[in-house]
Order: sequence, then C-alpha cells, then structure tokens
Amino acid sequence: MSDFYEVLRGRRDVRSGFLPAVPVADDALRRVLEAAHAAPSVGFSQPWDFVVVRSVQTRRAVADLVARQRSAYAASLPRARAAAFGALKVEAVLDAPVNVVVTSDATRGGRHTLGRFGRPEMAAHSTAAAVQNLWLAARAEGLGVGWVSFFDDAGLDALRGLLGLPAHVDVVAYLCVGHVREFAAEPELAAAGWARRRPLGWAVHAERYGSRALPGEVAMNLIDETTAAIAPASAAAAAEARDRLDRMTKPRGSLGRVEDLAVRLAAIAGEYPPPVPEPAAVAVFAGDHGVHAQGVSPWPQEVTAQMVGNFLAGGAVVNAFARQLGAEVCVVDVGVAAPLESDLDPVPGLLPRRVRNGTADLSQGPALTRDEARRAVEVGIEVARDLVAAGNRLLVTGDMGIANTTAAAALICAVTGAAAADATGRGTGIDDATLDRKTAVVQAAVDALTWEDGLDLLVALGGLEHAGLAGFVLGAAALRVPVLLDGVNAGAAALVASVLAPSAVDYCVAGHRSAEPGHALAMAHLGLDPLLDLGMRLGEGTGALLAMPVVQGAARALADVATFDSAGVADKDA
Repeated sequence: MSDFYEVLRGRRDVRSGFLPAVPVADDALRRVLEAAHAAPSVGFSQPWDFVVVRSVQTRRAVADLVARQRSAYAASLPRARAAAFGALKVEAVLDAPVNVVVTSDATRGGRHTLGRFGRPEMAAHSTAAAVQNLWLAARAEGLGVGWVSFFDDAGLDALRGLLGLPAHVDVVAYLCVGHVREFAAEPELAAAGWARRRPLGWAVHAERYGSRALPGEVAMNLIDETTAAIAPASAAAAAEARDRLDRMTKPRGSLGRVEDLAVRLAAIAGEYPPPVPEPAAVAVFAGDHGVHAQGVSPWPQEVTAQMVGNFLAGGAVVNAFARQLGAEVCVVDVGVAAPLESDLDPVPGLLPRRVRNGTADLSQGPALTRDEARRAVEVGIEVARDLVAAGNRLLVTGDMGIANTTAAAALICAVTGAAAADATGRGTGIDDATLDRKTAVVQAAVDALTWEDGLDLLVALGGLEHAGLAGFVLGAAALRVPVLLDGVNAGAAALVASVLAPSAVDYCVAGHRSAEPGHALAMAHLGLDPLLDLGMRLGEGTGALLAMPVVQGAARALADVATFDSAGVADKDA
C-alpha cells in the first residue's frame, strides 16, 4: 500500500529531461498498456484504443502541429502570462521515443450501453480513467509521461489524418512516454510559478457542495478559516526592504512614496525581496440592487447585465486598460438581476457564481439574508483562491452594478460614522434632485442600522458585489497576495473586510483616489493613501489598473537596483 501511494505522489506530467536515446522496452510498454486497459469504464464498454507512435516522421509532423497551436495559444494570453508561457517547455513529442495516443469511441457497445443513457460523454470520462492507469503504471516502471493538449478542432482533424483515425473516434490524450534523467520533486508548472496546487481542504465537501470538511472533521466555516489564516504583514521583511532601499544607488528617499510601496510589498509577501506582482488579474464583481427602485440612479437596471456582456466581449474600458497592461479580466456574476445570454453555456472569462438575482431594497428592509451574505463573501474568497492558484501574484478589484454607489455610501457611513451628506456622491452623474433623494435613502438606512459584525452590515445594506469583493480581499490576504483596490465600491468592501479581519488591510494597496466623496473617507479610515488621483469615478477596476505599473515597478526596483557596495559607487554617507 505504501508503495502504491509513493507511486501516486510521484506521478508527474513530464515535459523536460527525457532520454530520447534510451528505448522503451516492449515488455514494459505492454505492461503499461495492460494497466490502462484494466481501467473501469461505463457499462464495461471499454471505449478506448491506444495508438503507439514511434515513427520520427510522424512525430515531427505532430510537433509541427503543436508548435502552431502553441503560438496561437500564446497570442491569446495577456502579456505577462504570454511572457511566462514563453519560458515554459510544454511538450516532448520529439524528446520522448514513444508517443501513445489514447482515443475514445462513444459508439462502442451499441445504443444500450449501461450507464451511458443520456450521457454519451461518459465514454470520454471512462477513457480518462485509462489514461490515469497508464500514467501510474508508467511511473511504477520508471517511465515519464507528458500530456500534450495543444490541439484545437483543426489541429485534431490534422492529427486524425496523420494517424488514420475514423471520424467517430475522439482523441482524449496525446502522451509522450520515455525514460527520464530524474523525476522532479514537484510538478514542473508549480516549480515554474505557473500555478499552485490547491490544498485538499479546498476540494472536499461533506454532504452538500460548499460544506467543506475532510473525513473525520466537522464542516468548517470558510470565512472563519480564512480570517484565521490572515496574519499581520511581516515587520521583519519590511525592515529588510527599508534597509535595502537605503543602500540602493540613489539618494535616500528619492523615490518618495514608491519606497513605502516597496516596503509594503515585502511585508505582504513576508519575504525580501518580494516577488514582482505579476501576472495580474482583475475580477469584476457584478450585482444589482433593489434600492434602484427608489430612483437613486437614472440608468436602467438592465445596464448591469448589458455591461457584463460588454466586459466579456472585450469592449469596456477595463478591457482596454487590461490589454495595454497585460492583465487578465474575469467577470464574477455574484448577483446580476437579469438573465445573461451566457447563463446556459459557459463563456470564457465569466464566473457564474450568482447568489440571488440582485439584492432587496435596503430602504425597505434587509438587502440580504445572513446566509446570502455569507455565500457572497465565500464567492469572493474562492475567486481569490482560484486566481492565486492559477498563478496570479496581484489581484485587482473591479465592480459593476447600477445603484451600487448607494450601498457603498451606506457601508462607508456605517463603518466610519460619517454623515450621508459627506459620503454620498453623484455616482454615474446624477442631478441635484437625485443626489438629494439618494442621500436621504443612505441616511435613513444608516439611522435604522444595528450591527455587530461584517455580515450584519452586508445583510442590512448589501450589495452582493461588495460582499464578493470583501471576500476577495480576505482570500488574497490569507494567501499573502497584494490586492490593488479600485474606487468607492472597493473601498466600501475593504471596510467590511477590515471588520471581519483587521489585518486584511495590511494586504491592500489603494490604486487611485475616486472622485466619489465616500472613497476618501474609506481610505482615511483604512489608513491607505491612493497612488494616483486622476479624478476618475468609473469603477470596473479601471483606476486600479492604471496604478498597476507603479506597484510592479516598486517591487522590480527593490529586486533589481544595485546597492552602493555591489555597484562600486561611493555613498555620500560612507
């Protein structure tokens, strides 16, 4: 049993280190294929076949296919991701002496195959079990296996032609098999910083999805677990960074607030020098608000859903800025009221995490139930976790929701004690009469408020995107990843996060100063000084994105600039 688990833990997706001159013995390869053929399958249909490819000519043709697909994939990536991808070795078609193509035939067994009724995709799922058996058996034989997946539909058609595959047979896996110099201690993508392994505790649910508990443990509260993991930023790393800055080849303090930012990044990472915070991802949390019925915004509520479509199509300002800066944009539907065209089919860039169709009207009672508020915060935590696990080192807040500045102003008043007249702004550009009405709504909601914790605030005032953003801040802080805050909605969410976990503020960087008056109140309460002041009030993550080069430059300077000693430059204080 221990040997089996050792093999399981030692399985690697091998891309480098193959020994092309060392042949794979026929008897070893046969044992590996026998193990694959012993895999379980739906209705015992055994839908797989294995095409063993040794021909150098065929492998060269496949390598050419893969190279074209690799280039197309690289062109689709944000700039920082593309640069990281360019440094990766992602296939070993020519390096490994044997390639094995695992195929699936969804017609095998006839129309009445047990377990496949209504789910023809179970054939491919069964074939994946055969792939895993093959992989584990190969590891037991001391053979490395690499999975090549750079094939779009045209690439697969070309591969079918090279291998003579019938049209009804699908390719499930193209595998490179051979002896290797050594097996890495961790997956190559993890070692390269492309992605991280998700802990088992994130993936095990007890009885119902969302109720996380490992066997033998009670179900944990995701918010409590996350807040418990948030430690204050590292004073020791901050001190090291400050000392380094003072010894760098520049007059002391000459970088102004950029030096403070560099120190903060070191404290956040808990190490010196801190990693340069790239790649970056902006998460635009979208939700609607029942308080819209009170006439606090001239824009129709349907605009929220329409703008989600615009984000996904790449036509919004946040998309333009992100393209320029090399950041990824994802949209989190945590509470859009109207149906989305993408509700039925997956859409790249959309995370469908809707808790409910918009909040209730905060002026008439609670905006959310406590369970809804909790679930929305958990959405934000999980989005942060997933983006960090995917390799992002900087998270940027974004928001979209008609009437969301009303809820934001109320949250800011509740936490800071400010009057509604001081915290309520014009949002999307309302007239004086609408501003008076909006201010009165905010003040009445705050006057009626009683609260003890951050969830109470969200229950009373909403919104769903604020709850998601608060969780986003908490999730990033628990993983020691900086969060670049956008405007007033991000500020309101950060206030809620600070109520839930005061140390979460240590991991926030204020990207810009919003023209909304409540934002300055929120930043002052949090002790954050925004990097930019451009008079912006769009939201979406736009102002924060423009500050991203400053954040990355601060970390880069700390890591790359020479000291007086190392550069042989005389220090005036020497």
